[in-house]
Amino acid sequence: MEAVKISPKYQVVIPKRIREALNLRPGQRLQIMEIGNRIELIPERRIEEMEGFLEGIDTGVPREDDRL
Repeated sequence: MEAVKISPKYQVVIPKRIREALNLRPGQRLQIMEIGNRIELIPERRIEEMEGFLEGIDTGVPREDDRL
């Protein structure tokens, strides 16, 4: 975990280690969510970047008989 400081314009700088680990780029959009007493930033990704991200997911979800 790393600490950041909020500027007078309510801006924060994402630490370099995190920017590099998540491959964030200038101008990239982030979704922001308030969850309880914390903030989460979720990078938006182009659909081309999403290929294969669900690989290996368990699809064995129990279904009702009328949903088969």
